[in-house]
Amino acid sequence: MDDAATPEGAGPDAPESGAPKRRSARATKPRRRASVIGVLGELLLTAGVVMLLYVGWQLWIGDVIYGAERSAQAQEQSEQWQQQYEEQAAASPPMTPAPAPADTTADPVILPEPADAEIFGIMHIPRFGPDYQVNIAGGITRPRTLDPIGIGHYPGTQMPGEMGNFALAAHRTTWGKPFNRIADLHVGDAIVIETPDGWYTYRFRTLEYVKPSAVDVLLPVPQATDVAANGRYLTMTSCSPMYSLAERIVAYSIFDSFTPRSAGAPSSLNGTA
Repeated sequence: MDDAATPEGAGPDAPESGAPKRRSARATKPRRRASVIGVLGELLLTAGVVMLLYVGWQLWIGDVIYGAERSAQAQEQSEQWQQQYEEQAAASPPMTPAPAPADTTADPVILPEPADAEIFGIMHIPRFGPDYQVNIAGGITRPRTLDPIGIGHYPGTQMPGEMGNFALAAHRTTWGKPFNRIADLHVGDAIVIETPDGWYTYRFRTLEYVKPSAVDVLLPVPQATDVAANGRYLTMTSCSPMYSLAERIVAYSIFDSFTPRSAGAPSSLNGTA
């Protein structure tokens, strides 16, 4: 038979006229019922994805955002202190000659111990870059100081420039991780603490790893029981290794100089000295 004579739609498999039509396989196929195990598996999979996203936020994306926030907050605090100083100087100009040049050292002003979560200083570490600036507040609790502010002061330890041990704590991971690069410090690196009165420059000396129970690193002379302080120290503590609470990393520094605000920012602040 000529193909041209074949009716449209007809073919070898076309049903004969009048033959009963077969029901669609889709219509007769039974509907699958969701099993408890299947639903549970999907819920667990969803929960796993959400957890991964949360961890990613905490460890990477959140740190970038929190770090930028901490730096902006510290910059705002520094500008506020400078403005207050200038307003006070304008209201009561000194009867003495013009301010001494920058890097003039003087006896350090000793601040009173701050209340819990009270901001009293800003840490600058040129080694960590020009934008590294983090507020320091009283106390070391996570909900009030370490998480929302940045760096905490161990209650009962000394204040900047005071004879004894000025001890601080901060996160090494998460919440902006202020002490993330603590292990990158070099001997002699400047660690500058800014307060309303001026800048306290410390010089890094050494790192140590201790157990979490080693609270003697907070003594007036670190790890020296019943020894009177004859120097001014800065002790910075954080968790070690990364993402673990197994140990503590401790950075020790010694006091170098105090520069009053009237003398202007010291050269140690930009890493040139």
